[in-house]
Amino acid sequence: MPATLDPAHHVKPYVHEGRGYKALHFSISEIQSRMAVADPDALTLAYTRLMMGCLLLQPAPRRIAMLGLGGGSLVKFCHRYLPETRIEVAEVNPHVLALRQDFHIPPDDTRLCVAHADGATFIRQLAEPVDLLMVDAFTSEGMPPRLGSQRFYDDCHEALQPDGLLVVNLHEGHRHFDAYVGRIQRSFEDAVLVVEDGDLSNSVIFACRGKLLDRSRTTALRRPRGLDLAASAQLADAFTRVRRALLARRRGNTPV
Repeated sequence: MPATLDPAHHVKPYVHEGRGYKALHFSISEIQSRMAVADPDALTLAYTRLMMGCLLLQPAPRRIAMLGLGGGSLVKFCHRYLPETRIEVAEVNPHVLALRQDFHIPPDDTRLCVAHADGATFIRQLAEPVDLLMVDAFTSEGMPPRLGSQRFYDDCHEALQPDGLLVVNLHEGHRHFDAYVGRIQRSFEDAVLVVEDGDLSNSVIFACRGKLLDRSRTTALRRPRGLDLAASAQLADAFTRVRRALLARRRGNTPV
């Protein structure tokens, strides 16, 4: 077994239960994922809603690849609200995988496959390009350095269909934040949006292989075709933030 997959190389997370929610932690100071017990598929953290703001740009992805399972917020949302989409997930920490049922993550089926795999290797070995690639992969020590390397972002670019979209969650306070954004910009020839999540802790990076950002509409917001009303309501603020970033990009300004 490769060292990256060995259980001995990974910290066991724990589940904290509060009034009406469950949360996944590596330490008490940082929440990795949070689930509303009454609505397990809801996106309770702002950065997860912002990541799903990608549906404003790519409303009907046929195939999604995700790096990082955590409490499964993104997986559950996509599995419920994108019924025509095939979802493949890589999670390197077997202790996280063991909590799958605790967070109501559906079992594998014809549309969903969750693999115990190293993210960087998983991306290079995808059987075919994907429409949407979502990276939210953090360990007890933060994001693995290899998932911030130039080679990794180059591989992400190659793993996408034309007009495919990379969506990356990054901590704004990370000492390598600017370097990671710069590498994404190099891999994607500056077809990149940097959007704050509103909590002043995370930014989500949207990077397109192709000219999708140049063609995306910036007129009055409309619900993406086929998206459930309940899903669209959850993502309203995220869609506004993505649209604002698109407008700023076209004006040649830096989004705030």
